[in-house]
Amino acid sequence: MSKSPLGYEIPVEMRDMAEKSVEQAKTAFDGFIGAASKAVAAADTQTSTAQHQSLDLAKRAMSYAEQNVAAAFDLAQRLVHAKDVQEVVHIQTEFVKSQVSSLQSQMTEFGSTVQASARKTAESVQATVEGAAAEIRKAATTTKRK
Repeated sequence: MSKSPLGYEIPVEMRDMAEKSVEQAKTAFDGFIGAASKAVAAADTQTSTAQHQSLDLAKRAMSYAEQNVAAAFDLAQRLVHAKDVQEVVHIQTEFVKSQVSSLQSQMTEFGSTVQASARKTAESVQATVEGAAAEIRKAATTTKRK
């Protein structure tokens, strides 16, 4: 192992222990995501159009969360294998830049999805109101004739 300028090396045992802890946490998270995905899929079969749109947003949010947590686990894995403090700083800097870009993209995409969902819901409500208004007019016309 190379010595860092600060004279501190991360012990192999510490890296091994950290790697095992990261793997255990990742396994637990994967189990949670699997269960959550099954719950989301089960809810899909019992929803109306508006609920379906909400479900799509929830799935997208779950996907973003999964991507972001996976990136955090990747960061942890990379940090565990860092040889010195400079490498830790470099890895962390790359991670922050990558995550800022990823979060910006996710929020843009999520915002577009929310707007599209709101537009579809508004169109559905408008169609329902127009249909009801047409029925009222029809009933009023029929009542006037009688």
